[in-house]
Amino acid sequence: MTDAPTATRIRPKDRDAILQSLRAGVVPRTGLQHVAVGRPDEISSLITDIARIADGGSSCRFVIGDYGSGKTFFLQLVRSIALQRNLLTVHADLAPDRRLQATGGQARSLFAELMRNIATRGQQDGGAMTNVVEKFVGTAMTEARRDGSDPETVIRAKLSKLSELVGGYDFADVIAAYWRGHESGNEQLRAEAVRWLRGEFSTRTDARTALGVRTIVDDSQVYDQLKLMARFAQLAGFNGLLVCLDEMVNLYKLANSQARNSNYEQILRIVNDSMQGSAEHLGFLFGGTPDFLLDPRRGLYSYQALQSRLAENTFAVDGLKDFSGPVLRLASLAQEDFFQLLKNLRHVQAGGDPAKYLLPDDALVAFMRHCSERIGEAYFRTPRTTIRSFLDLLAVLEQNPGTEWTQLIDAVVIEKDIDPALAAPDTDDDELADFSL
Repeated sequence: MTDAPTATRIRPKDRDAILQSLRAGVVPRTGLQHVAVGRPDEISSLITDIARIADGGSSCRFVIGDYGSGKTFFLQLVRSIALQRNLLTVHADLAPDRRLQATGGQARSLFAELMRNIATRGQQDGGAMTNVVEKFVGTAMTEARRDGSDPETVIRAKLSKLSELVGGYDFADVIAAYWRGHESGNEQLRAEAVRWLRGEFSTRTDARTALGVRTIVDDSQVYDQLKLMARFAQLAGFNGLLVCLDEMVNLYKLANSQARNSNYEQILRIVNDSMQGSAEHLGFLFGGTPDFLLDPRRGLYSYQALQSRLAENTFAVDGLKDFSGPVLRLASLAQEDFFQLLKNLRHVQAGGDPAKYLLPDDALVAFMRHCSERIGEAYFRTPRTTIRSFLDLLAVLEQNPGTEWTQLIDAVVIEKDIDPALAAPDTDDDELADFSL
C-alpha cells in the first residue's frame, strides 16, 4: 500500500469523472488507478490469469463479495489491466433481459451489450468493433501487397483457423464482406458486417439478404461466438479476449428453476472449457454475491456439477490462502486500506495538488471514527455509502470556503449499505410453479 502521489496532477476531466461516478454510487470508467487500494494478492492472481490468456490459454474466475464490497470496482480494475496488456475486453451486467442462456432473445441481448462495450487499449470506453476489424483487414492487406497476393485470399487463409469452431465459416464470410465494402467504398456493406458481428440481426433472412450468410448470433450461439471473437482478436494482433460479467445475482433471482439451471449449464460449459484448456485466448470474470454461489437451493451450489468444480480448498484455513482456484473471495478492506482510500479521494478532489487539500489527516481519522460509531465495521468492509458521504463532505467544503470541517463531521449521515435483493421479499415459487386444481 502506497501513499497518494504528491507530484502527479490529475486532469480536470478525469477528476470530475471519478468524483461524479463515485458520488452516484457507480464505478468510474477511467482513473481507477488513482483510488485503488488493498487486495494485492487478488490482483496478482488475476494478472497471472491475464498472462495465461495472452499465452493462448484460458481462465474462468468467480469474484465473490458482499453487496457494496467493491466487486464492480475490482472487475473494472482488472479490465483496465487487461487492456494495458493488449487484450480486448467486453463487459456487461446481467439483467432480466440479459442472460447467458435463454430462448426469447435474452442471451442475444447480452451478447449485443458485450459487443457494444468491446474495448481496446486505445478505445477503453467501448465501441471498438470497427477498429478491431479494420486492424485485422489492414494487416491482411499489408501482407497481400508484400507478397503480391489477392487480399481476400489472404483474409480467407488467416481465418481458416476458425473453421474448426462453430460458426467459423460464416464468421469468415462476414469479415470478407467487410473487406469488399472497404475496397469498393460500400459503407452499407461494412455497416452490415459490423452489425452481424455485434449480434444485432434478429432474423436469418435479413442476414442472408445483407451479407449472404445463413446464420446469425442467436440465443444458442452466444458462447461459441465469444470463442470465435477470442480467436479473431488474436489474429487481429491482440493477446486475447477478457469477458467481464457482473450482477450474476440476477441468475440467482430467477424464479423459474428451469431457467436458472439452463444458465448454470452454460456456466458449467464455460468452466469445463477453461479447466480443460479447450478455449484459447479467452477469459471470464463473473461477479456475484455469496448467496449466488453458496445457496444450496438457488445458487451455483444447487447445481451439483458446479458445486464440485467450485468447491474451495479445504486446506486454506486458519489464515492460509489460496488464490489459484476458480472462486476468488474478495477480501474486505481493512481500516488501514480505507484510510488510504480516503487520502486518495482527497488527492483526486484536489486535482493532484497537495496544496489544495480541504482536509488534514486528523479530519480523516475523525470521519472514520464517526462512521464506526454509526454503522460499525460496515463502513470500511462495504464502503460504497461511506465513500459517497465523504465526497459529499468534500463538495460542501469546496463550495463553501471558510467552513470548518469540525462543524460538519458530526452532521454527516451514514447508512448501512443493504442489498436490495435481500431487502425484497422472496418470490421464489418453484415448487408450485405448475400446480393446478
